[in-house]
Amino acid sequence: MAQITLDKLAHSYLPNPKSDADFALKQIDYVWEDGGAYALLGPSGCGKTTLLNIISGLLLPSKGNVLFDTADVTHLSPEQRNIAQVFQFPVIYDTMTVEQNLAFPLINRGVEKHEVKKRVSEMLEILDLTDKARRRARGLSADEKQKISLGRGLVRYDVNAILFDEPLTVIDPHMKWQLRTQLKELHEQFNHTMIYVTHDQTEALTFADKVVVMYEGEVVQIGTPEQLFDEPEHTFVGYFIGSPGMNILPGSVSGNTVNMADHSFSLDRHYEPISGTTEIGIRPEFIHVADAASAGANGMPLHVKAVENIGRHKIVRGSVNGHNVDAVIQEDANVPAEAFAVIDTARLNVYSNSHLVRGSR
Repeated sequence: MAQITLDKLAHSYLPNPKSDADFALKQIDYVWEDGGAYALLGPSGCGKTTLLNIISGLLLPSKGNVLFDTADVTHLSPEQRNIAQVFQFPVIYDTMTVEQNLAFPLINRGVEKHEVKKRVSEMLEILDLTDKARRRARGLSADEKQKISLGRGLVRYDVNAILFDEPLTVIDPHMKWQLRTQLKELHEQFNHTMIYVTHDQTEALTFADKVVVMYEGEVVQIGTPEQLFDEPEHTFVGYFIGSPGMNILPGSVSGNTVNMADHSFSLDRHYEPISGTTEIGIRPEFIHVADAASAGANGMPLHVKAVENIGRHKIVRGSVNGHNVDAVIQEDANVPAEAFAVIDTARLNVYSNSHLVRGSR
């Protein structure tokens, strides 16, 4: 395992980049702790795979350095970095059996025969492939082949890091849940440094200790799942994390008073004057839908457009003074004919030019 340091790292696919807009990966300085489980999360084209390929050695960065512990590995190949990488689509040997595929990376590194047999047997059981151990990979389904590809990375104990590039794309939904759980258990057992690329927030939040959220080539927040939910440091994080995402409304702040959708609320925090575009964020989970009699001072008239019953709760989709607002309510809760959106002011977040502003208490 290794601590991975990204030192002033940036990358452009253009020969002579002149501005930030020319960089597919904007500058990042960060230390990935030895034995940590990280997820790179963001939409397609945000720079996740670029960053992963720089860490793995498949891509040389335009600027900066990659260090494994104290060693500069920027110009070293993936093999020299001693990493395992699992790609989006299976990378296996079709003419080999399942157990031969799993054994190959160990044999290639001179691992003792009895140890190879032990590790392969363990991995076959973990991947639920024991009954297919002697079958050639050619005849297996796409998800079974990808399980072999995952196993080839996980069977090695000596790697500095294991990198996953959207590894569950071809796996059926039920198997995805099982493999995510098994990956988490394997991480806790062997304490490998793991970096997992995905555009799926469920995969990221259930696998990682820390999630790296990327947007337009920039790392906009690194934090635990709880931090990303409670205090998104960028409006994109608020929108991208959660289902539905955070409500983002235009507003203004003066001292301990916030104005949102032409309604004013008192906060328990004080804000200095804010420059730039000011927006207010509130999670749908922190909006209560009430009638006029119980709305109170923090209620705003809500024009209800639709109510979606999705099982354990309902999503109320509506608008306040022309601004779209979502609220999450209990499955058995009623939506009154004259509805009000009641805000939990302790859960409001203030943003300036899309970035979180923290008030003082």
